[in-house]
Amino acid sequence: MLNLLDYSFEEIEKLVQDLGEKKFRASQVYSALYSYKNANEISNLSKDLLSKLSETYNFCPLQIYKKFEGKDGTIKFIYKLYDGNLIEGVLMSYKYGNTLCVSTQIGCRMGCKFCASTLNGLVRNLTAGEILAQVLCVNRELGGGLKDKRKITNIVLMGSGEPLDNYDNVVKFLNLVADEKGINISQRNISLSTCGLVPEIRKLADEDLQITLTISLHAPNDELRQKTMPIANRYSIKEILDAVKFYFNKTKRRIVFEYALIDGVNDTFECADELSHLLKGLSCHVNLIPLNEVKERGLVGTNRKRAYAFMDRLEKHNISATVRRTMGEDIEGACGQLRAKIIKEENE
Repeated sequence: MLNLLDYSFEEIEKLVQDLGEKKFRASQVYSALYSYKNANEISNLSKDLLSKLSETYNFCPLQIYKKFEGKDGTIKFIYKLYDGNLIEGVLMSYKYGNTLCVSTQIGCRMGCKFCASTLNGLVRNLTAGEILAQVLCVNRELGGGLKDKRKITNIVLMGSGEPLDNYDNVVKFLNLVADEKGINISQRNISLSTCGLVPEIRKLADEDLQITLTISLHAPNDELRQKTMPIANRYSIKEILDAVKFYFNKTKRRIVFEYALIDGVNDTFECADELSHLLKGLSCHVNLIPLNEVKERGLVGTNRKRAYAFMDRLEKHNISATVRRTMGEDIEGACGQLRAKIIKEENE
């Protein structure tokens, strides 16, 4: 079954006209979709039109299957897709609003050795509408509406999957979620995290988007990076930085580098000095993340005292840096912990 949320407003406009309806019906359909209503909840459309649409199209391609709330108020959502697959997402509340971490794939094939999402490989890509549905579903769950009444203010594409490995669907999602006729989330409030797919970074720079590009770097040199990130065997740090500079020159958007601190691996002052030299002169910020535990991986995160010392070392070299506050670790909703674990548990 096709997902109506995969369609832009213009595509829905054409669809309703092809079904013999007047053009203005598209606005009613679109408003219902972005309010995340099922066909049986829509009262301002004829039963005939709803029946025609329901024969071919799914209005709500996923539903909240389970949710877990952490001690810090972070909420992890398990979504069930129309085909039975499960994905995860995380809602984090800050003073400035609510940030939703969304998944872009079911699983991941990048193979980073510190990440849970890639343990079972890639099942499939999510469509643009399935990515969008995570935002709309949680927005409704929180009692939000459209535009100025919405509850989701920020989005990070940092859930399961490598966003640029699902390039076309992700770019379409970015345009759909920012559409002023829908939920209208500013692209400046959206961050996309990639492990460094160089051609796609360059391609993204030409899309005329205003999102924040975040690079999962995690090492100051290729040799060290290759130990934990298989993608490093394909693209060197120099190639990534060249692509990043191209992105910045096109968008004028500051680049964010994520650096997961692993005890005894990449957390020395020598690493901090090398990283500082690498990023010197670049308009960027470094997010330091003491590695969150993934039991199957056997890697240990740097303690926070050491993390702040690493940050101080970067700042002495005039590199902007912060130590990220860990949120949702007790519900396995922290960075690097999202997985399909619940599927395995329920099948045993």
